[in-house]
Formats: sequence, C-alpha cells, structure tokens
Amino acid sequence: MTKAALQATINAAIQRKDWATAAPALRSLGEISPQVVRTWIELSYVESFLGRYRAAADAIEIAKRIPSLGRDDVADLIARLRTFNDAAGLRGLAQAMLQAPTPDAGLLTACAVQLSNINDHELSLECARKAVSVDGTGIASRLVRGQMLAQHGDIGMATSDFEWCLARSPNLASAWWALSRLRRLTGEANHVPSLRRLLASPGKNPIDTAYAAFALHKELDDLGDTDGAWRALARACKAKRSSLKYESADSRALIDDLIAFSASQPALSMDSPERVPIFIVGMHRSGTTLLEQLLDASPQVHGVGELYDFTSAVRYATDHHCKGVIDHTIVERAKNVDFAEVGRRYLDGMAWRLGDEPYFTDKLPSNFLNIGFICRALPQAKILHMVRDPVETCFSNLRELFSEANPYSYDQLELADYFIQYRRLMAHWHAAYPGRILDVDYAELTRDPETVMRKVAAFCGIDYIEAMSDPRSSTRAVSTASAVQVRDKVLRREVPKWAPYAEYLQPLISALRQGGVEVPELSA
Repeated sequence: MTKAALQATINAAIQRKDWATAAPALRSLGEISPQVVRTWIELSYVESFLGRYRAAADAIEIAKRIPSLGRDDVADLIARLRTFNDAAGLRGLAQAMLQAPTPDAGLLTACAVQLSNINDHELSLECARKAVSVDGTGIASRLVRGQMLAQHGDIGMATSDFEWCLARSPNLASAWWALSRLRRLTGEANHVPSLRRLLASPGKNPIDTAYAAFALHKELDDLGDTDGAWRALARACKAKRSSLKYESADSRALIDDLIAFSASQPALSMDSPERVPIFIVGMHRSGTTLLEQLLDASPQVHGVGELYDFTSAVRYATDHHCKGVIDHTIVERAKNVDFAEVGRRYLDGMAWRLGDEPYFTDKLPSNFLNIGFICRALPQAKILHMVRDPVETCFSNLRELFSEANPYSYDQLELADYFIQYRRLMAHWHAAYPGRILDVDYAELTRDPETVMRKVAAFCGIDYIEAMSDPRSSTRAVSTASAVQVRDKVLRREVPKWAPYAEYLQPLISALRQGGVEVPELSA
C-alpha cells in the first residue's frame, strides 16, 4: 500500500475510532517513513486506546529519538513522556529546548510543569525561568515560575510572581489559591474581599470555583472565622466533587482484590543490594513529607519526594495503564508478573536521581496500596507507615485541593469510607509481611522527634544524627501541599486543627466510629 493510501486508511480509522485498523496502518507508515515523528506519536495514542501500555511506550521511545520536531510534536511528546513517567526523555527534551537558538516559552512552561511532576525541581525551575525571560508578558509561565519558586522556599519571589499575574488577570483563581498558601494571613494583610468578589462573579466553572473557595477557606481559617471558613470549604468541596467520577464501592472492591492477591503470594527472600529504597506511605496529609524531610538530613539518605516510578514499573509489567496508583486489572494481571524484573526496572529508572547515598526515600503516600508488590519486588525495601489522628488526617484531606488524585477527599462520608478501607488494608499488610513495616506516629514524632527518629533510623539500618530531628536541616525542594510548613521547625499542636470544626465534622466522625475507627475525644 502506498503512503497516500496508508494515510487515507489511518485518517478514516481514527475518525471512526477504529483503533484496531489504525494501529497496523500506522506501523506500516512508520516503516516506510521512520523519521516522521507524528506517525509514532499517533501510534502511541492509538496503542493506548487499545489498552497496550508497552506498545504505546515503545512508540514514544522511537518518537523521542527523532531529531527534527515541530512545535505540536514537542507539545504532544511532553505529555506522552509524562504518561509513561519517562524522566530521561523529559529531561533530554527540556535540555534541548533550553539550548535552542529560539526557545519557545509555552513549551518550556509545559516542560517545567511535567519536570516538577517527576520531582526534577532544579531543571523545572530552570525551564520556568527561561520561559519568563523569553516572554516576560506570559501569565502562564509567570504562574508556573511562582509555583516552582515556592517549592524551593523562595516565598518572596513566588509572591511577586503570583501578584504580577493577578495584576494582569484579576480573575485567575489558581493564582489566588497559590498566593493564599504562601504564608499565614492576618487581619491587616489578606485577600478575603477580593476572593469574595471573585466567588460572587458569574460564569465560573467548577474548577475555578474550587480554587477560589479553597483559597477563601484558608484565609478565613487563618483569621479565625471558623463559620465563614467552613462555608467556603463546603462550597469548594462541592465544586471540586462535581468535576470527578468516584464510587466508594470501587475502592472497597480494590482492597478486597489486594487482600486476596497477597494471600496467595509468598514473600521473596531478603538480600543486601547497594540501593535500599525507603518507602514512606500512609494517607495523604498524615505527615509523610515531614518524615522524609527529617530522613533527608542523614548523609546516608537521599530524599527524592513523591514518585510514580514504582507504579510505572508495575504498569509496564502488567501491560496496563491505570488512572491512579493501581486498579483491578493490574491486580489481576500481577498474578503472572516477574516481580524481580519489576524491582530491577524500578531501580534502573531511579538511578539518574541518586547520588552516592546507599538509601533513598520514595514518598508517595498512596503506595500503601502497592505494599504487597513492593515486598515482592524489592525485598530490601524499608517501609515506613505514617499514622495520625484519623479526624485530623481526614480533615486535612478535606481542606486540601488536590489535582486529579484523591477523588474521595471532597465528601465527608466518602472520605470516611476510604479511610476505613485504608486501615483495613494496612492491618492486612502487617499480618502478611510481619516486620517489614514500621508505624510512625505523627503525634509522637512532633512531641519527641529525637526518640522517634532514632527508632526510624534503627529500623532502616542507618545512623542517627542530631540533624534528623529538625526539618530545617534539609534544603531540598518540596512539591507537596506541605511545601511551606515543612521548612519550619517541628511543631507540636496541643489542640487539633479540626477541633473548632467539630460541629461540622459530625458526619465524618460518626462514619469513622461506625467503621470501627477510634476517634479521640476532645478535651473540655
């Protein structure tokens, strides 16, 4: 078949979403003209639509090696490389764009976002800065640079960037949200009137409403206006929840799948490799960032941050892409997986991030779902499980605006149900893999960081040093919701953050108790 005939076949098949016809035609076209990057990008998308993760990744592996790329090709390539967590590909593409004679601000900004998502914060900030220098009028690039500066702890410059954006686009809700998170607001310095005007204006989509209402909640909470803060939070959660698809029954079924899977799988034997990952898991907002910050102060440990590298290795092994960390198909296909190969692929993919330290942290809280796989793929891995007051954990989730992750966290009953399932799974992991998991109590960590960190160090097999009791000892960039708070000293909160909101949180508290979760009583 000629190139013209193949292209006609491809166009018609894609138009009618006949991916089974489009895929072989695209492959044939790639064999005829292997240097046309668009062919391989389209093939990657089509293979994804067919559910073939490896084939889709392989097509992008070819595409990224073709030297001549158009702007649209680069934009798609950035997105695809992120889909497959291809850090090397993203970094190579970013470095090429930085050195280009005529850099493109939009592409550099897109690359900065994705590099931040894979925790390459230095290169991300470099791309964001270059984008602003190329086009000083671009709001998107200035907004992203502000976000990157905040991750590096440069609050003053981040504030300037967000205020610059808002001076030119006063209705940019995401900038108001980012600005509200940088510091504690006061009666003399806050943005409450502006946020209320924004929320009162017509024509906002649910995401912009969520951004503005979460920002208003945070600022009113800072000001001590509990009733107003709760009303803003309720509006924020309702708006965000309306944009998401989520069923609690699906989470319960997934936990059932994981428990059934691990019950039939023996653990692999321990060994002593050169690299020892320390997985820090738990519910989001349970203190995982603080624990990683303290561990990073050790000269034996390299703090890497939240990663999807292990999930990516499992996706490749099961030839399946899922939304989130794991799904039913991955659990089902994992029965036939070579977990030793999963471990090797994970460690190979991590190599570029690491220095000479023998230990490194992997702090994706939702990896608690992957513990059974981690224990089989990486027998040397240490697993630290952060445990925190259940209401404090859930309330902190409820008042946090996540990206597309954690869809359960915007409704009190769905959140309580998810927490109950998480506790059920963690109890199972402890029983299935005794001695592999250390529970780290957040309250104890903030009350007596030295004692707790000595225990953590002993469990991991590292030496305790005094700097491991003070998060200010680490200067690494932090991209999680705790990026600002974690740069301060360890603080012990005598009255839980949720206490003023107890009246409003009764649906959550009742559901937790009905699910067998012990909820602490508030002191009179």
